Amino acid sequence: MATKTVTPTRMVLNQTKARLKTAARGHKLLKDKRDELMRQFMSVVRQNKELRQRVEEGLTEAFAALTVSSAVMSPELLEQALMYPRQSVEVDVKFKTVMSVSVPQYSFTTQNADPGEIYPYGFAQTSGELDIAIRSISRVFEDMLELARVEKTMHLLAEEIEKTRRRVNALEYVMIPEMQENIRYITMKLAENENSTKVRLMKVKDMVLQQAHDFKYS
Repeated sequence: MATKTVTPTRMVLNQTKARLKTAARGHKLLKDKRDELMRQFMSVVRQNKELRQRVEEGLTEAFAALTVSSAVMSPELLEQALMYPRQSVEVDVKFKTVMSVSVPQYSFTTQNADPGEIYPYGFAQTSGELDIAIRSISRVFEDMLELARVEKTMHLLAEEIEKTRRRVNALEYVMIPEMQENIRYITMKLAENENSTKVRLMKVKDMVLQQAHDFKYS
């Protein structure tokens, strides 16, 4: 049913038709955006699954080696070996736009490019398992950073998909049907007014002819 505030005039009819055309075009663009966002989201979900598996495997290896090293080394010696790291890492964050969504891009640089700098201790009093643990954590760090990026991207894309879905539904089920109903209502009222005008004109014509006829034969 048409809204109560609609004024059934030809100008309002033309404005409503123009709005309907714009809404239909916007609805198509939003649907295309939603579909592309879903495609991007599913691609990121697959990346997330692969990265999470690699990270879990790397951390499992590192924790297993660390558990063994803690069994063969005293807690004091283990704590002393890991107390003062020799390598430092700087993480840089940039942003990239994906379908109007600003997603983070993480990168890191190390203070020293020498791979031996990841070990903050001498090798004389430490176990080989501790070396394996440190090396495994170092290897998995880049995947962990990439996993953080992917999961944040998933979260942002999911929010944008939900917002786009609500807009599509609002246009499809509320605004467009309302405008179509208003157009039908205005068209019907204009047709009624036009028919009423024709009837009045015909009556006026008949009255004029009747008066002219009576005048002629009086």
